[in-house]
Amino acid sequence: MKNIAITVLVLVIVTIGVLLAVCFQVRDTEAALVTRLGKPERTITKAGLNVRWPAPIERVHKFDTRMRIYEAAIAETTTKGAIPIIMHTFVIWQVEDPLRFYNAVQTVDQAENKLYSLIQDTQNKVVGQHEFLEFVNSNPEKTRFNQIEDEMLQNLGAAASQNYGINIKAVGIKQLKVNEDTTKAVFERMKAERNRKTEAILSEGNAMATAIKSDADTKKQKLLAAVEGRAKAIRGAGDAEAAKYYEQLNEDPEFAMFLREIEALKKALEKRATIVISADSEPFRLLKAMPELEPKK
Repeated sequence: MKNIAITVLVLVIVTIGVLLAVCFQVRDTEAALVTRLGKPERTITKAGLNVRWPAPIERVHKFDTRMRIYEAAIAETTTKGAIPIIMHTFVIWQVEDPLRFYNAVQTVDQAENKLYSLIQDTQNKVVGQHEFLEFVNSNPEKTRFNQIEDEMLQNLGAAASQNYGINIKAVGIKQLKVNEDTTKAVFERMKAERNRKTEAILSEGNAMATAIKSDADTKKQKLLAAVEGRAKAIRGAGDAEAAKYYEQLNEDPEFAMFLREIEALKKALEKRATIVISADSEPFRLLKAMPELEPKK
């Protein structure tokens, strides 16, 4: 009985050892590459239990596929106008192709060394296509950070995937600096630009003021001409009316004065009103008796 128990225990141990030698598990956060006698045999990207030939026939190389952040060292590059800037760039990456990753770099440290070189090349290429004012500008709408980061992502992602089996998820500019000489030059350039804008605005304002003044002068002349014409017409009508009275006055002065008094009395009494005045006052004496007037022949 004792011998049977020992035999069963040995069989269990052997079985467990065989299973450990030929079985392996791939987690959700991993990818695996199986090599046979040192040569790549197959890649496994799905989580689960798998089998292999025991070592040294087949070996399993596992890679963590979770996203990593790599911050490149601060480096200087130049913009399109040959203005130097200092950039601190970071990338978010993960293992995409276990076979290509294994053949090219094998370890995370080696992968990040390759990424550093790629980042430097990408910075020099992409930044050199953009003006300095697209990085530093008093007007936020003229900066192109998002566009520049997208261009760097496209350039860096293609090279990393093709050469090293690395998937670049994002590229960002963490910090941007300029040296003292560049800062002075930039501020002088910005100052000159603002002065040009100020002069342009003042020039435009002066032109508008001149146009408004000219328009006002033209309207003034037209109004004065119209008023003067109206005044001449009124004076002419008054002169014509006066000429009639002068003519009547010359022909029959007493009758002309009588007509003027009748006209004045008509105007005074055209509205209902109470007037207290001497009956002998002109022209109200006409209410007492009509004068004896005979038109002159």
